[in-house]
Amino acid sequence: MHAERLADLRAELARTGLDGFIVPRADEHLGEYVPENAERLTWLTGFTGSAGLAVVLADVAAVFSDGRYVLQLAAQTDAALWERRHIIDEPPPAWLAARAAGARIGYDPLLTAEDGLQRFVEAGVTMVPVEQNPLDAVWRDRPAPPMAPAVPHPLAFAGVSSADKRAEIGATLRQDGQDAAVITDPASIAWLLNVRGGDVGFNPVALGFAVLHADGGCELFMAPAKVPPATRDWLGNAVSVQDRAGLPAALAALAGRKVRVDAAGAPAWFAQTLRAAGATVVAGMDPCLLPKARKNPVEQQGSRDAHARDAVAVCRFLHWLESAVGETEMSAAERLLAFRAEGERFRGESFPAISGAGENGAIIHYRVTPQSNRTIGPNEVYLCDSGAQYEDGTTDVTRTVWTGPDAPPAELRERFTRVLKGHIALSTLVFPRGVAGAHIDAFARAALWQAGLDYDHGTGHGVGSYLSVHEGPVSISRAARPIPVEAGMILSNEPGYYLPGAYGIRLENLILAQPADFPAARKPFLRFETLTWAPFDRRLIASYLLTRAEVDWLDRYHEDVARMVAPHLSGAAEAWLRGACEGLG
Repeated sequence: MHAERLADLRAELARTGLDGFIVPRADEHLGEYVPENAERLTWLTGFTGSAGLAVVLADVAAVFSDGRYVLQLAAQTDAALWERRHIIDEPPPAWLAARAAGARIGYDPLLTAEDGLQRFVEAGVTMVPVEQNPLDAVWRDRPAPPMAPAVPHPLAFAGVSSADKRAEIGATLRQDGQDAAVITDPASIAWLLNVRGGDVGFNPVALGFAVLHADGGCELFMAPAKVPPATRDWLGNAVSVQDRAGLPAALAALAGRKVRVDAAGAPAWFAQTLRAAGATVVAGMDPCLLPKARKNPVEQQGSRDAHARDAVAVCRFLHWLESAVGETEMSAAERLLAFRAEGERFRGESFPAISGAGENGAIIHYRVTPQSNRTIGPNEVYLCDSGAQYEDGTTDVTRTVWTGPDAPPAELRERFTRVLKGHIALSTLVFPRGVAGAHIDAFARAALWQAGLDYDHGTGHGVGSYLSVHEGPVSISRAARPIPVEAGMILSNEPGYYLPGAYGIRLENLILAQPADFPAARKPFLRFETLTWAPFDRRLIASYLLTRAEVDWLDRYHEDVARMVAPHLSGAAEAWLRGACEGLG
């Protein structure tokens, strides 16, 4: 099947006079989660990871992804068709430049950011934009685009009106001497206009584009059928709704104006079209990203409330796991989803649950399928990374447990505890304002580094407010952009360790940046408030590796879990939780 698809694409490239083509894992919004009709990389290669890119030449082809997906890439793609490459160790521009000097390489400007395009150009690759994507020409059973309606997101959850948000962003544009900004991220549009949708799995957004003007007015480009009368009333007169077909004319009307376009997050087509129309394109970050990341007091409280309800479901699930030997990865994920579905304001998962037993847990972003579904056996490690969307907040939590009945091996306990030490180090960190995620990543890794160990993924990502579980622009990673952590930002804290072919360990809570109270300090400091409440598996903790301060933090955390969650449980589940939260002493 994939061999035929690759052959069909090569034939189409030959017909159009192209020597090669780039197939990113992206839609026209360049987001992590894409609708079925934009899953081009999966259709062509079989790879289902959330980040990747393929390069197709006449005689060779390669598919690239990062360290999270090395094992998955090998498992899902055919080595006879595809070279598998680590996107950091061997970047696609360098790979292509070494193999196709002078070749004409096609790209879809609606699926490629300007920054990404520039890296190919700087490598000496001749890049040719296409008006019609050649892959789409051979994808004959391509699904139709999604048409879920955009719906109001009440002020009780949003905290700030759309008019106030648009006025704030408009003032920022005026201050920077800009007349308008192109907004291509559906999550930014959802936040800015206080709407939500259902076009993309796990991410409650309505797909569309927007042009925000410096006076606070906004043009929303979205299929009119997706914007029912109640939503139009909610948006108000300052927001005009137009069909996507009106976008080129709207950009042309900005001739002579200064327009901000996110060179890293927006498709290159927007900047190219604006320049052709005579507008001045100003490269700048999506102006909604930072305000969206700084959760207002209503959003912060909504996240606390959502996590409190989520904790009940997660703890019920962890109790169920005590007798889950013989269950499967899929049945475990289904049981957790069922527990969550009983919660108030639950709207679905925030991503497909990573339910990995034994060696599958070592696949960092493992997604169980009927073919890979594995029975959860005795005396092994089970890793579950999952999250939920609630109207008032988004959750993401990972716990790693030992199935028993025997005691876990000493080496496993030692490695688990080093991961836990890193988790505690970040949870208790106090740092001056102005520090970025790249500066604090090492705190979560230090205990592992001391044993010659590490993990090949970031330590933390931003999390939205009933929006994307992976939200920029701030993250905790060595590769993070140098954007400081600010009060109100919600981030994940998820160090890990993975032994291929054996097991994976990851321990994740969400944390909320807050001002730290130091009356004598000469500059502001920040700390993290923990939002997630679920016990860590005490069987896997080698307490001799923990300092007194680490033991005290863990005991206080477990006391809080029992205090908050136990009253909402009953019978055996309540008794189990109280036992799981007993102090280490």
